[in-house]
Amino acid sequence: MGIFLGETWRMHPDICAYISEVFYEGRLHSRPSLTAQRVNAPDALFDGTGLRVLAVQHRGNTNASEEEARRIGACIRSLLSSHATWTDQDGETHALTPRDILILTPYNAQIAELRKHVPAGIEIGTVDKFQGQEAPIAIYSLATSSPEDAPRGMEFLFSKNRLNVAISRARCIALLV
Repeated sequence: MGIFLGETWRMHPDICAYISEVFYEGRLHSRPSLTAQRVNAPDALFDGTGLRVLAVQHRGNTNASEEEARRIGACIRSLLSSHATWTDQDGETHALTPRDILILTPYNAQIAELRKHVPAGIEIGTVDKFQGQEAPIAIYSLATSSPEDAPRGMEFLFSKNRLNVAISRARCIALLV
């Protein structure tokens, strides 16, 4: 059954609020020091804290999307070239580097596609690979174009556990693509 720990040491309250409401009946809270965490970037998509959605139009994609991979790669290159920073829970500001970004996806085929388009040094893997890890920015690439295209069905793609793990890897920004 397990023990529920009602306090996170990772997620900014803006991310924690969503995770808490959707997955933990409002019982999960952030440690007070986590309010200091944030990404400082000129692009509104990555500036600040919280859960963001980036819609990318595509059709007929099952377990890989070149369109998503290209868009994610372009966003990350722009972010890293903008000299963005992130502030940790102690209020210390750090340059944002590739190791501060995780990209998660449900499918191995999307991992291969993302590697073609994303700058070197960004960790990319399935949700299962990143359980227990964290980064200032976590990007979740769903890859599938429609419910009919989902190879293992929408239950797999939108599994509450998978979605919880993917979003909750983020300290500051969780981006759902």
